[in-house]
Amino acid sequence: QVQVVESGGGSVHPGGSLSLACTASGLTNRIAVMGWYRRAPGAQRELVADIADDGNINYGTFVKGRFTISRDNAKNTVTLQMNSLRPEDTAVYLCYVLLDTHDLKLYWGQGTQVTVSS
Repeated sequence: QVQVVESGGGSVHPGGSLSLACTASGLTNRIAVMGWYRRAPGAQRELVADIADDGNINYGTFVKGRFTISRDNAKNTVTLQMNSLRPEDTAVYLCYVLLDTHDLKLYWGQGTQVTVSS
């Protein structure tokens, strides 16, 4: 059974930092891409960052140097370091794992809450 588990969410003041981690387990295929989307209540899901197995990285335009994604392929883990957090960063952050299969099967974590407020 495939599991995708996030950790590291919490509450911070504006300007603070959080580090999110996502670990996939129970995999029988190689990971093509791991990354993060976020979803605020009533808002569309948007890409935060993702990283492919070859190291290629994409960031959402709102990141603008504030966030950094990295990976540990041996541990099937991706980390998102978030700095200079703003209230508009408040959302549920969702980890996804895209497997390198014929149909590029996608798995999602349950999400971890990030709250930025005074």
